[in-house]
Amino acid sequence: MKNNKLSGISKILLVVAALFLILSLFVPVWNIYLDAPQYPEGLMLQIWANKLAGDVDIINGLNHYIGMKTLHTNDFIEFTVLPYIIGVFALLFLVVAFAGKRKGLYIVLGAFVLFGIVAMADFWKWEYDYGHNLNPDAAIKVPGMSYQPPLIGFKQLLNFGAYSVPAVGGWLFVVAGLLLVASVVVEVRKLRKVSVKVPVAVIAILAMFSSCSSGGPEPIDYNKDACASCKMSISESRFAAELITEKGRVYKFDDVSCMLDYISTNKMEVKKYYIADFMKDKEWLDAATAFYVHHEEIHSPMGGNTAAFETENAAKAYTEKYNTNILAWQDLLKKIPAGDIHNNTHVH
Repeated sequence: MKNNKLSGISKILLVVAALFLILSLFVPVWNIYLDAPQYPEGLMLQIWANKLAGDVDIINGLNHYIGMKTLHTNDFIEFTVLPYIIGVFALLFLVVAFAGKRKGLYIVLGAFVLFGIVAMADFWKWEYDYGHNLNPDAAIKVPGMSYQPPLIGFKQLLNFGAYSVPAVGGWLFVVAGLLLVASVVVEVRKLRKVSVKVPVAVIAILAMFSSCSSGGPEPIDYNKDACASCKMSISESRFAAELITEKGRVYKFDDVSCMLDYISTNKMEVKKYYIADFMKDKEWLDAATAFYVHHEEIHSPMGGNTAAFETENAAKAYTEKYNTNILAWQDLLKKIPAGDIHNNTHVH
């Protein structure tokens, strides 16, 4: 008789997957971003397991003009049942782990995959209904135009760019599913042949999830990505800059002067500023703790003529070369009127 018992590794993977599902109840599952010139920080619709959040009121106001129905949590039965479904799956994962039956593992994998397919189909149907069933008496009517956001990815809707992507909870779902698949792989192969491969795969999965939710600076595709301020291609890695808003939006710049100009003219809550290390190619520094040297001989793309350094000693070598002083981040921010800093940005 074949052994139907789960291995210890499979049980651990199932327990971790169950914990990830439970955590998904406390964070957003999906985000839909709307980007337009009149909203420089963008608008965000957050979809949680039990509610809608984010800029719901503003989005509803905009939707009214084009005839879309307003969004209200109470209008969706999914927000009532989804937390229970997630809880049931987390419980099933734990039951299978502690019962230790391989057959139960296969059944719960099939059920979880089916749930994922049904959930995405329901999400698409919801987007289709809201994007196509428009009020014929709307103030703005474009013949043949629909406003269905993308299921995942980007879509242009009039002057709005719509981005639909998983949030932290969505990635928790993905990782839980991958852990479930990994536990099946352990069971269908001889354990001794994959005893090294499986932990490595799990570590890679967790590393991927960690990088997706870290909230750090994004890599710049040089000579392709455009500066958010001057719209020029970002070409010189030694002078690039980035900021991340409280909503998680990332803005890229080809010069620190462009970033300073941008925050002085656009209202936004900034979570973090990053600046390129002048001495190390394509490496980021926390702008608030970096040391700066400004001189006309430091030729940057848009005339900021400012280099950032990780250490004071590195900056000092250039101040001695150009007979100037070391500047701090606050010195650069002084170029912006005090009212703009207070009202438009949240400086860290």
